[in-house]
Amino acid sequence: MKMSISVVPSVQRMNRPIGAILVDAGKLSAQEVEQVLQAQRQHDLRFGDTAVKLGLLTPQDVQHALAEQFAFPYLRPSEDRRAMSAELEAAFEPFGKAAERIRSLRSQLMLHWFNKAERRQVLCVVGAQPGEGRSYLAANLAVVFAQAGERTLLIDANLRRPRVHEMFALNNRSGLSTLLSGRSGNEAIVHITELAGLFVLPSGPTPPNPLELLGHVTFADLLNSARASFDIVILDTPGLTDGDDAILVTARAGAALAVARSRHTKVDAFRSMLAEIKAMGIQVTGTVLNDVPAQRATAS
Repeated sequence: MKMSISVVPSVQRMNRPIGAILVDAGKLSAQEVEQVLQAQRQHDLRFGDTAVKLGLLTPQDVQHALAEQFAFPYLRPSEDRRAMSAELEAAFEPFGKAAERIRSLRSQLMLHWFNKAERRQVLCVVGAQPGEGRSYLAANLAVVFAQAGERTLLIDANLRRPRVHEMFALNNRSGLSTLLSGRSGNEAIVHITELAGLFVLPSGPTPPNPLELLGHVTFADLLNSARASFDIVILDTPGLTDGDDAILVTARAGAALAVARSRHTKVDAFRSMLAEIKAMGIQVTGTVLNDVPAQRATAS
């Protein structure tokens, strides 16, 4: 059975005045916008600076509106939003050091791997064992690619110890496992509307036969369809010590970003993983070391 994906709208670039954005967000009323405009004309200040000076907005309100105006979506903690994980640092703290390092990694991947014209749009985040930060890295990479205007699909291919649904506060009643087993369709792919071009395919319920599902031709069809519909496809995977799932998924994808964790990953296990991946002709696009003293991660 061939599989196709047709759920991806174009990423809309914003071209609205900052006042309109703030009104839509409920931060200003129409009367307050007019008040700000009058004061702006008198004092020759920018709209946001004027509103802050009048006590109508906080600097954070203005920063968030500017980010939307320049099509750079990010999240703010809010009681009325589903509780996405603070691990999504690129989404909640896009101007912090961790997000800056992830954007740097994004730049390196765009230079050395991703190329839609050559159908190099799929990348697996792999590691030797659980607890190395693969889900953290895969999710935050997906966020920064979406923030750059790329139509991005994050797939949780860890059918043994999935975490992506927890990070994005998804119910996980359907996902990759139900899609591959024919129990659901494209509706399993969730559009994270707060982050514009980001889509997530969670793992779905844990199946009794993860290796068999991932080895089915339906999974290959899914990735081929994703290449046609998305600019970037990132897959989270289980550790190699959990089975052959990650190797199988990575072979389908054709490229791997290898993750290790300081004081956690065993050097021999990491070297063995890299050797196994390269022996299969899979390209290792780079390595990431998480939890380095004095900084969160480095990439090479």
